[in-house]
Amino acid sequence: MKNATPREMARPDGKGKPGGTTSSAQAVQAPAQAELGKVFFTLGGANYVCSGTATDSANGDVVTTAGHCLNEGPGAYATNFAFVPAYDNGARPYGTWVAESLVAPQAWVNSGDFNHDVGFAVMAEQGGQSLTDVTGDYPIAFNQGYGLTFDAFGYPAASPYDGEELWRCSGVAGQDTRGTTDHRLPCSMTGGSSGGGWITGGVLNSVNSFGYQGERDVMYGPYFGNVEQQVYTAASTS
Repeated sequence: MKNATPREMARPDGKGKPGGTTSSAQAVQAPAQAELGKVFFTLGGANYVCSGTATDSANGDVVTTAGHCLNEGPGAYATNFAFVPAYDNGARPYGTWVAESLVAPQAWVNSGDFNHDVGFAVMAEQGGQSLTDVTGDYPIAFNQGYGLTFDAFGYPAASPYDGEELWRCSGVAGQDTRGTTDHRLPCSMTGGSSGGGWITGGVLNSVNSFGYQGERDVMYGPYFGNVEQQVYTAASTS
């Protein structure tokens, strides 16, 4: 864990002009929350960190993160996937939870489609308790439309951040005009924040996914539609 490096947000080449926004890009430090945590995993032989959210589910065991934090897209699934709720400067007040299964949309697994860069980890129970029995959770919502006000959370670990604290970007999200159906939110968070939850109206509705080359301090997050709902349902009932 100590030697894990930030799983960098992918940087696709974007065509066309960046869209406008009414939001401020600067992230601010946020108090640790039990529902939000740091993710550790091994992918392609290297150890990485991302971020994740304990999510309301039928089995009480789901963590939502980015697809590229649990699958190469396209390629293999991660191993050694662990979630540390409320991580803060090395403290693990709710312990470390390990995944027993990982799922992502086929569009991500087969072709790395950034329209569907989301994944769900099903965590193993501890002492007969499910993850969200211990941490609480955020409900998840789908097909909520655009123009939403989000609080986007994560553990950015690439410079100038160090991955030791939770950070937040807040504002009204626009829509990507350069090739995806994603939300667009000005945000200064860096690699390591990938997979961190975007909360609107108290519900989880996207995750930190990627940025475009040549566009600073803007984060994109996938639209949670029918595809994401189907994959979530499979994870929730596994």
